[in-house]
Amino acid sequence: MSHDGVPHDAPVAGVEERGGALLVRLAGELDLYNSRVVREALLDAAGRAPERLLVELSEVEFIDSTALGVLIEARSRLADGRTFMLVAPNVETRRALEISGLDRHFAVHASLAEALAAAL
Repeated sequence: MSHDGVPHDAPVAGVEERGGALLVRLAGELDLYNSRVVREALLDAAGRAPERLLVELSEVEFIDSTALGVLIEARSRLADGRTFMLVAPNVETRRALEISGLDRHFAVHASLAEALAAAL
């Protein structure tokens, strides 16, 4: 259930391959209630050892510290943390990253094209 008692939509909107990149699209509210689902998807993606793991956040409306912790854990599973990229966070998500200080630890890109073109 979300904060207002409405059931959560699926937090993982899709997983797709883009060349050597693996794109995981997240959506809705990412919090304690659905972080397990998000964690499974991200750890599965990291376990496939993609050239780069892109986590698309444009549809995310809310993210809490539990979900931020899941992002950190998923990145730590990759041999090179620079290959873990956050894509298109909205204003609220970007603020959560800044408040937590995580914006300095993650590669954050404004668009999918920018993330795919970024040097590793």
